[in-house]
Amino acid sequence: MHAVSTKEGIIAAAAMDQRGSLQKAIASAKGVDPKAITPQMMSEFKTAVVKILTPHASAILLDPEYGLDAAKARASNAGLLLAYEESGYDNTKPGRLPDLLPHVSVKRIVDWGANAVKILIYYTPFDDAGVNDIKHAFVERIGAECEFHQIPFFLEFVGYDPKGGDEKGLEFAKSKPEVVTESMKEFSKPEYHVDVLKVEIPINLEYVEGSSVYKGQKAYSRAEALDHFRKSAAVAGKPFIYLSAGVGNKQFVESINMAKEAGTDFSGVLCGRATWKDGMPIYATKGVKALEEWLATEGVKNINAVNEAVKGATPWYKKLGMAAQA
Repeated sequence: MHAVSTKEGIIAAAAMDQRGSLQKAIASAKGVDPKAITPQMMSEFKTAVVKILTPHASAILLDPEYGLDAAKARASNAGLLLAYEESGYDNTKPGRLPDLLPHVSVKRIVDWGANAVKILIYYTPFDDAGVNDIKHAFVERIGAECEFHQIPFFLEFVGYDPKGGDEKGLEFAKSKPEVVTESMKEFSKPEYHVDVLKVEIPINLEYVEGSSVYKGQKAYSRAEALDHFRKSAAVAGKPFIYLSAGVGNKQFVESINMAKEAGTDFSGVLCGRATWKDGMPIYATKGVKALEEWLATEGVKNINAVNEAVKGATPWYKKLGMAAQA
């Protein structure tokens, strides 16, 4: 845990484990089929991000499919988290069931030099109990594997509408606080052996009256939104960090500042696209050198804005009732 956090015990980590979504975004900007984006191109993009942003991060999250070479380019101050799950989910069955990379195990993640394991699942308390039972067993197995190998387990859960509604729409925004809060409560249970909860912002800022990205449809007042931050934080029995979920840098920073205003005891962030997503079309159209130039200016500016926002977060060890260790 110390390897992936700052000396103050804050997790200020960057995420670069995107696979399918990254491939599609680069292909779209190039105007080509996603299959034309080769593993070498994926690795090249990831390496540029790792090389330029990790001097400003406490850790980097990568995937074993395209990220192992990129991991070697990280700054000496940055710890390494590796993803264990397949990108996306099984869309042949209902419930967005997760799966693991078939050539990966926790032992192999340890052997590759990682300091932590990350798993993403799609989860909502409103799905069928049988679906959620499968997901609970899935997380229990991974937790036991991580416990055996004595490596921290970061669990990310992303909410969805099991009825297929618009997850960016007003109705989902109204239910999102409960989805996030109940998920945090569930995976704080000891049987999962989760060390850090990687959680969504419990509100959608676009529906917070008065926010900088407010679109005119209200799901919550600012006071109600702050209360949702407090309620979700209150049920967390583990250290928790916020994910950026693909929003822009300014929106993510505003959300983090709201979490601080609400007085939540979050322990940092694991932030990906809010830092580097505007570099994808640059890489696609102008190549890796142009991407590196953009990262060295705008990318660094973005990550430093997030770093500024997480100042004053709660050290992960304090959340566990532990004293700081040298």
